[in-house]
Formats: sequence, structure tokens, C-alpha cells
Amino acid sequence: MIGRVKRFINFLLIYEMYLKNEIKGYFHMNIIQPLKKLALIGAMNKGIKISSAEFKDHISTSSKTAARVLKNLEDQGLIRRNIVSGGQIVCLTDKGTELLKKEYADYQFIFSGYSGHVELHGTVITGLGEGQYYMSKEGYRSQFREILGFVPYPGTLNVRLDGSGSSLHQKLKDTHAMKIEGFTDRERTFGGGVCYPVVIENIQAAVIVPERSHYPPDLLEIISPVRLRETLDLEDGNRVRIVANTFHCL
Repeated sequence: MIGRVKRFINFLLIYEMYLKNEIKGYFHMNIIQPLKKLALIGAMNKGIKISSAEFKDHISTSSKTAARVLKNLEDQGLIRRNIVSGGQIVCLTDKGTELLKKEYADYQFIFSGYSGHVELHGTVITGLGEGQYYMSKEGYRSQFREILGFVPYPGTLNVRLDGSGSSLHQKLKDTHAMKIEGFTDRERTFGGGVCYPVVIENIQAAVIVPERSHYPPDLLEIISPVRLRETLDLEDGNRVRIVANTFHCL
């Protein structure tokens, strides 16, 4: 009897988790479309004046439902509203814009299957100067030699990504990255991380992501067998295009 009760309780817990996931997925689908419609009519770059009666035509629903949708988007922090005579001024927040960027990155990643690659674009910046120290450690260099087929120059190129780049980088890291193991030498213990191969101006390279990185998600650390700044004549502020092959990660 006790065993049946436990199984029933476990069933209820699992079913509750299922419902929560279903609701979460339903909610996601039902905020993306109206958010996208607002962006398409100009609410991403500046506020637009629009009434619920007008917005209903953009999302094919009633005025009452359109008003609830806008209120829901506001409650979630995805838009800002300022009620004025004859309607409201609506503008996407940074959170709302970031959600659309993630959605855009999803589609970029999906359709990269046809071209076989994903492109990341960004700006060269000065890093913290730690790359030279870590890339000089044989514990890392031997692994890069085996995994990537090259021994990296003792240093990294730092690139600040544009737009949806951080979301694409996250997807590449989740689906395409290879494990770099931590190790211990006579000095200290060094942490592990992941890396994925890329190409910059026909030069073989790789993006590395330490396990305990203090860098923001839009900042890349790139290694290569050559000093990229010198080889490509790069300075802070220069634009770069980074290409990752995605044939085997979709």
C-alpha cells in the first residue's frame, strides 16, 4: 500500500513538472509573436503610439485580448507603456529586445544547416592580458594540439560581439564545443573549459571558454597558431568576421 502511494505521489510530481513546462512553452510562443509585431511597426527603436483597437489587427484578435497581451508584456518587463489620450506609447525594453535577438539567433542557427556555417561579427578590444600566461602552459597546449591540430600562440584575441552574436556563441558552445580538461602542475591547479574551432580571414583559430570565466557572454577569447593582431594587422576597434562550421552540430 505504501509503495502505491509513493508511486502515485511521484506521478503527481512528474505531471506537475510536465504542466509547468507546457505552460512555460505556451507562454513563450504567445509573447514572441506580439513582441515581434511591435518591433516590426517601430517599437524597438523608439516609442510608437498605438491603441489596443489598432494592435488587435496586428495580432488577429479582439481589442480586449490585445489589451491583455500588452499588459502581460508590460508585466514581464518586455515593453514600457505610457498611457496617453487616444492610446498608449509603447516601446520595447532591453529585455524585450534581447528576447527577440535570441529568437533571431535560433533561426540563424537553424538555417546555417544549409550553408554549413555560422558567422559571428564583432569588434577587437584589449583583454586582461591573462591569455599569454595560460596559453604558455603545456597542460593546455598539449590538449589544443590534440583537439584542434595546432599549438596556440601564447596569447588571445579578444572580440566584443555584435547584436545576436552572444546567443549564437552560446549555441555553438552548447552544441559544438570540445572539452578541455583541467590539470595540476608544480605551481597550482588550472581549471578546464571548452573550445570550438573557427576561421578568421582564412586563418585557423578557436574560441575558448574557461569553466570559471569572468567575461560577459558577448566577449570572445580566440586562440590561433599565429598572433592574430600582427598577422591580420588588427587594432582595437577593427571589425572582424568569425566563421564556425556547423555541419556536424545540427
